[in-house]
Amino acid sequence: MSVLDVFDADAFSYVSLTKAINLMSHVPTMLSQMPGLFEDVPVRTKEVWIERMGDQPAVIQTTARGAPGVQVGGDRRDDRAYNTFRIKLQSKVRSEELLTIRRFGSEIDVKDLQTEVARRMFKLSSRLDLTMEFHRFNVVTQGKTIDFVNGAASTIYDWTSEFSAAPSGARSLSTLAETAFNFSGGVLGGVRLACNAIVRGIKRNLTQVQNSETIISADNAEIVALCGDSFYDQLTTHPEVRATFLNWEAAAALRDSVGEVWRPFRYAGIEFLNYRGTDDNTGPAADTTGASSTSSFGVGTNHAKFFPRNAGIFQMAYAPGEKFEFLGSLGQQRYAQIVRDVQRDEWVEIETMTYPLPVCVLPQALASGRAGT
Repeated sequence: MSVLDVFDADAFSYVSLTKAINLMSHVPTMLSQMPGLFEDVPVRTKEVWIERMGDQPAVIQTTARGAPGVQVGGDRRDDRAYNTFRIKLQSKVRSEELLTIRRFGSEIDVKDLQTEVARRMFKLSSRLDLTMEFHRFNVVTQGKTIDFVNGAASTIYDWTSEFSAAPSGARSLSTLAETAFNFSGGVLGGVRLACNAIVRGIKRNLTQVQNSETIISADNAEIVALCGDSFYDQLTTHPEVRATFLNWEAAAALRDSVGEVWRPFRYAGIEFLNYRGTDDNTGPAADTTGASSTSSFGVGTNHAKFFPRNAGIFQMAYAPGEKFEFLGSLGQQRYAQIVRDVQRDEWVEIETMTYPLPVCVLPQALASGRAGT
């Protein structure tokens, strides 16, 4: 019995593998698991149409030919198509790697083979998780969709540039300037004043956002800050901040949760998070303001990146896979398949792929801060 014949079993079918990789446990990643941050938007084509009504852009769903279109009333608007991209990972299993699974003269143990395939899929899934966190990070902190070509950063879409010119007759929004947090001196209450300036700037630019399904008021949005290590430590140990917890029932939190590494901390209407990027904590991302390299990404140690959650401005479009059977169907978050060496019977290749496009439809609602004057 050929090993390749075993791969005809339902456990290794395209549908079964895709279900398995979508249900597989993910590597812990903060932005991927943050509720209310990204809205998943499956689409039927490789292009994503982004429509702007007034000064508010929004991803819109495709519709089948002959079906009713999305009814939108009388605002001035424009639209444009943006291409999704492919992320594809492969792992080749060669026949000699299965010697311990199949004894000579016996049929191969399907369960053992499933275990090996699952092990390979987990490795691919973990790398895909990190890659998707990388794309979410860049959209949330910079308003950009970034790729790397031959080791150099390449911007696929700069959403600030894409949405810098408002549609005819609409109000233009300005990009928010970086806010300085003077932790070592300054006026009394200066940390709260800096926080208030960021909250006002974001919510005034956020105004009212219309996404694909609902309208969300800026008043309901929560402001989140991803902080570098030094910024977070200076914030949570600052006398002004710690004084707010004294002399009331939350004072006990000063002994533990306030300022604890990689846990959320709320102050002045902002949820501050000591963002854990890649653990090497080196490279351009860790040294500057949030750029990324091929091996590392994170927030610069003296910086913080602010953005609204539950505001509907971050969307992740998913296009369908490349096989004929997916033509015209809505995209899934991930696909998986096994490609067989039918000519030489020497290997099978496990593949996982996704066809996403992360979008920030209102980059003017992003802000940044730095420790210093």
